[in-house]
Parts: sequence; C-alpha cells; structure tokens
Amino acid sequence: MSRPQLLRRSVLCLLVALVGPSAPGCTGGGPKGAVDDEASARLAYLGLDRAIDRAIDLGFAGFNAASSANIPEQSGPGDLSGLMVIGGKVDQGNSKNKGMRLEMTLAEDYADVVLEGDVEVIYNGGPAALDMSFKGLPDADFSGTLRGTFVMDHDLVGDVALDLSMSGQTKDAGDGTIVRVPGSIHVTGSASSDYGVYVVDVSL
Repeated sequence: MSRPQLLRRSVLCLLVALVGPSAPGCTGGGPKGAVDDEASARLAYLGLDRAIDRAIDLGFAGFNAASSANIPEQSGPGDLSGLMVIGGKVDQGNSKNKGMRLEMTLAEDYADVVLEGDVEVIYNGGPAALDMSFKGLPDADFSGTLRGTFVMDHDLVGDVALDLSMSGQTKDAGDGTIVRVPGSIHVTGSASSDYGVYVVDVSL
C-alpha cells in the first residue's frame, strides 16, 4: 500500500471512529493505533529479507577475518541503496565451540529489491543485536538470534522490530574459512510494525 493510500485509509478510519462503529480493517492493532494491514506487515519484513541473508554472510566474513576478540568491521551495500555495517566480538581460543556478539546497523537509506509488491521501502537505524553460536567447528551446528528496530520510509513508514531465531549448519570452505551450508539456514520469529505482526518462517 502506498503512502497516499495509507493516509486516505487512516483518515477514513479516524472519521469512522468519531461518528460511528469501526469499519473493517480499522481495528488499530499497531503500537500507535495504526491501521492493521496484513500485506503491508508482510512487506515490512520482506524489505529486510535479503538484509538478514547479507547480515549472516557479513558475520561469517568477520568471523573468518578475526585475529582478536574484536572482528574487523564488515560492510556491504544494499541492492538499491544504502549500507549495512556489522561489527562486534568473537570468542577466542582453540575450542570448536565459539560465539559472536555482533551489531547490525543500516544507514544511508538502505534498500533491497522487494520481489513481492510494487513498493520501495528504505531502512535506517539499529544497531540490532546479532548473536551467533557455532558448536563443533568446522562442520558445526549454527544457531543465532537477531533482535532490533529499524525505521522505514517511502512506501511504508514507521518502525519495524525484528525478533528472529536462526539455525543451520556450517562447513570448511576448503581454504580454512567457515561458511554456511547453502540452504541450511532456517529463520523464524516475528517482524512487528504499525501495520501488524508478520510471522517469519523462511529458509536461506
């Protein structure tokens, strides 16, 4: 839904609330009493779907590049605009079990291609907390969480809060670096915005 459409619908719901019973779709379940919109709630997450994928890859890049507890800061551009920055710490030592405590920031109007819907959404903000755990490196069981809030603009406006869990497997890339097993990452959780709560269940 475009911003003008959302504005017209919001004004309609306000008028209905003042003069009579609530109209369908004007239940205001969002944190600011905004219009519930299942399609927009879904798109609020879909605009970040590629970003989740990118954050995991940058986290692995930081893990492989680390020579101390602080990983070298990793960054990558969005498909359309903006920048993602990943930084933080990784466990040291020879243990086959390691953890990373990272932060994910979106800046400069970060945007990826949204494959569903004719919308353009940009994201800024964070840092979100991205935690990763590896048990049994190099062929490890991977788990992680991503929790944080980003600010949307353009066709969707307002905050979107992610509360996600991840699981999967890793392997040695053949050169001593650790990579994820393609297709093994499973992401579940929720993306909450003024448009509603979208339940996330995807594989990467």
